[in-house]
Amino acid sequence: MFNDVSHFTGSGAGARLQPKPESRPTADRAMRWLAATLDEIDYGMLLLTDEVRVLHVNHAARAELDADHPLQLLGRELRARRPQDVLPLADALHAAARRGLRKLMTLGDGAHRVSVSVVPLALHDAESAPVTLVMLGRRRVCGELSVQGFAQSHRLTAAEVRVLAALCRGTPPNQIAVDVGVAISTVRTQIGNIRQKTGAESIRALVQQVAALPPLMGVLRGQPAAGGATGELLALLGA
Repeated sequence: MFNDVSHFTGSGAGARLQPKPESRPTADRAMRWLAATLDEIDYGMLLLTDEVRVLHVNHAARAELDADHPLQLLGRELRARRPQDVLPLADALHAAARRGLRKLMTLGDGAHRVSVSVVPLALHDAESAPVTLVMLGRRRVCGELSVQGFAQSHRLTAAEVRVLAALCRGTPPNQIAVDVGVAISTVRTQIGNIRQKTGAESIRALVQQVAALPPLMGVLRGQPAAGGATGELLALLGA
């Protein structure tokens, strides 16, 4: 099925798939599918070139990069907010782009500490510029969209969704009752209903079910990448 759009070069383990010169429209569509795929993953991901220049920011990253996040976008550049994070981030991005090294690092402090993975991406050909993938760790075990999608699939009521979200944030049942303004017996009844609907044997097992969901966005989003990033990615990859 590759004959119409691409060809292989090399042989054995070194073989790789390359688009034919005349397949630019197909490659263009493939890159748009790639961007759409990244946008449906509920982990913040950014594609960078030239160490700091952003090619694509998926929807989860746009939501994550708020005023409390230790990373920020300044125009088309990724920067650290805290002065003490500037050099570690720059070193990690430089090592990925120039030396092909991976780095798992922690940025920010206190409640705003976030794990960030810096991963070099290479196509193993001289014509393609290096691209760096920056993956943002979640600041909470269960994302809001994961909770909403899980709740919808198990037909939870609005009150049960509220309790489930609080449990996933680590809030104990007695505090949930105080926060919502109901009796603890009501919260316990709601937790029992949630467990019955989901088949979870305990609150711990319930939270694990949500945390183990595939990292997919709960709502289809069709917003294109800002600033023509997909087109820049195409040019960078030599499509």
